[in-house]
Amino acid sequence: MLKYALLVFLGACSYGSLSTIIKLGMKEGFQVSQLVGSQFFIGWLLLIILTFLFNRKRVFFRSILQLILGGFALSGTTIFYNLAVAELPASIAVVLLFQFTWIGVLLEAVVDKKKPSKEKVFSIVVLLTGTVLAGGLLDRGFESLTAAGTVYGLLSAITFALYIFASGRLGLDVPVFTKSLTMVTTAVVIVFAVFPPTFFVDGSLEQGLWMYGMALSSLGIIIPVVFFSVGVPKVGSGLGTILGAAELPAAVIASVTVLGEHVSTLQWSGILLILLGIIVPPLMLSKRQTGHTRPVVQ
Repeated sequence: MLKYALLVFLGACSYGSLSTIIKLGMKEGFQVSQLVGSQFFIGWLLLIILTFLFNRKRVFFRSILQLILGGFALSGTTIFYNLAVAELPASIAVVLLFQFTWIGVLLEAVVDKKKPSKEKVFSIVVLLTGTVLAGGLLDRGFESLTAAGTVYGLLSAITFALYIFASGRLGLDVPVFTKSLTMVTTAVVIVFAVFPPTFFVDGSLEQGLWMYGMALSSLGIIIPVVFFSVGVPKVGSGLGTILGAAELPAAVIASVTVLGEHVSTLQWSGILLILLGIIVPPLMLSKRQTGHTRPVVQ
């Protein structure tokens, strides 16, 4: 169990590094649409190669249709979050995105018709408190909140929760690279419809965009999509959602170490709270499983 939880955790940390890479790319003069478009396109090409090399198993059409839904959710998260960032300060957009934690646990509870465990409820409370602190809201406040930005941010949270749910419930009979490729193919089509791939003809690839696209696709497509596809079915979508909260601490740490951004004591406290909320459920679940499997001494 713990190794699969670690995969989901690492996948979320990989997602967390994207904002720093995008900021570096913007400093080089590239637009967000170019960076996101190259991320999905190069990631799609890499997944085609990986699927051809390692997954040649026949896949049923029904499973493909299920995974297309996951692709809609994956692209929706990217599109809505970028629209939210355009309307709101990044700190508030992140807090809205991180509502996916309780949305994902609620979604699992509704589908399974089962109340969330005490550990999960505890984690959600701790995670939301930590997110407010880590996002710096106590320092900056909500004065710059807009209706459109709020809607986009909450839609990004809903689609991310749906994506994690889809990773854990749909296409379980599909090999991991084929599963990832199907979702990303759908996402590419939708992302290109919203952010037209002008980088094919404007010369930006030759000017260095391909390097950022390679980094973004590796850390934002290959690693998280594959790791979620392997790990979430094993740990469950509810716990997978909680582990996905590692994205925010990773984003803050990356911005400090790479960009040299200032982080207040309150924000560091929030990061520690988020890590606490992430660690508790898998440890408690592992402890219960160990207790169930421990041999009885005669």
